[in-house]
Amino acid sequence: MNAQESPSTRPYLVRALYEWCTDNGFTPYVAVMVDDTVQVPREYVQDGEIVLNVSFEATSSLKLGNDFIEFKARFGGKPREIMVPMNRVMAIYARENGQGMAFPVNRGERVLESPADLAVATSSTTPPNLVVSAAESVLPAALSAVPKAQDIESAPTSPTSAPRPTLTRIK
Repeated sequence: MNAQESPSTRPYLVRALYEWCTDNGFTPYVAVMVDDTVQVPREYVQDGEIVLNVSFEATSSLKLGNDFIEFKARFGGKPREIMVPMNRVMAIYARENGQGMAFPVNRGERVLESPADLAVATSSTTPPNLVVSAAESVLPAALSAVPKAQDIESAPTSPTSAPRPTLTRIK
């Protein structure tokens, strides 16, 4: 089995960083590249991307599976069901300090339209080139302009005057 045939490490790394965030009292955020396979409120999508607060307080029925991230959350007071194919996840990071991991997502990449498409898609996906940094943020620069906690009504907000970390893409 070569690298192209092996299963993706992305879902395992997403779960590990989610656990790291929650264990250390941070708020885990997931940056997603939106296309027609992603089930999110379109009114919160900016430049084809959305940042989702996936903390325990902001979600219910959260499932971080190998193929999809699924949960329920309130947006603008309305309950919504969210489903994100794992190959659309661009990054997972802590809101408080920006530490996390970014993943490459190609706009032309074939994506899963349903869990039934998994068998066909797994043979054609390429392994991601991952960047990990504990000392600095390694997230897409475009995410700095995307609304954060206000996307999900139940997200806890704290009136701090400290500036938010800036996000940069490293290739």
